Amino acid sequence: MSQSRTQSLIEALTNIGVGLALSFGVQLLWFPLIGHELTLVDNALTTAVFTGVSIVRSYFVRRYFNYKQYVNGAREEGRVK
Repeated sequence: MSQSRTQSLIEALTNIGVGLALSFGVQLLWFPLIGHELTLVDNALTTAVFTGVSIVRSYFVRRYFNYKQYVNGAREEGRVK
């Protein structure tokens, strides 16, 4: 059974939301250690950009694997060669 596009997006957004919070916190700690002093706003914007990219990436990777699963199932049933 494959996920609907909406379910895929919800899963991706949940995964990214957790990643966003973790990334923001890690950046607050890590950047000063390596000599990058960012304001809270700059840190949030950096996190937002990478989060946006991650949402798109995660969604399309999920859709690709669902498509592969569908094609493999259709091939096994003889609907696709």
